[in-house]
Amino acid sequence: MSIIPSLFGGRRSNVFDPFSLDVFDPFEGFLVNAPSSAGGESTAIANTRVDWKETPEAHVFKVDLPGLKKEEVKVEVEDGSVLQISGERSREKEEKDDKWHRVERSTGKFTRRFRLPDNAKMDQVRASMENGVLTVTVPKEEQKKPHVKSIQISA
Repeated sequence: MSIIPSLFGGRRSNVFDPFSLDVFDPFEGFLVNAPSSAGGESTAIANTRVDWKETPEAHVFKVDLPGLKKEEVKVEVEDGSVLQISGERSREKEEKDDKWHRVERSTGKFTRRFRLPDNAKMDQVRASMENGVLTVTVPKEEQKKPHVKSIQISA
């Protein structure tokens, strides 16, 4: 796979084209399909993409989990300050007559952990899943504004 994508889109396969997408990829299979200790399945941890944004009201996590059902994903709070998102993508059943040409989707377990700041209300965490995107919302405590008292200066 070339580092520079095709300008015209689509996949090209030409040995003489230095920008061909089907040329030798030295990183193919690196991390993403590395065998794990659990029965030779590949790990999906490298493919689990997470966005974490902080709004004035909450910390919001968006996790891309295409093809997973909400029953296959766990959202947990550890030690009162660590948010853990984990799950497992099972390998598709293989039939005896199946002939696979390419397997690129990763299978296996994934775990992502995030230590949240002290202002996070870990007892009010909410999670929802829609169209393969898990959204986890962790509300924040309101910041107390310091009380400022003006002092009149006498002459």
